[in-house]
Amino acid sequence: MTSLLLGLGGCASEAPKSTSTMTPEQVRGHADKAFEKLKMEEQGRSADPAMPR
Repeated sequence: MTSLLLGLGGCASEAPKSTSTMTPEQVRGHADKAFEKLKMEEQGRSADPAMPR
């Protein structure tokens, strides 16, 4: 019984391994695209005063 609990605890404590790794440049590029999209949405909202906030 003890070995079963230790076995489960050992598996649960391992960090999940990601299948794909991104470089810092890729992460920065994705963040830049998301930020630009957010800025465009904010500009669209400020141009349309009929939208309730």
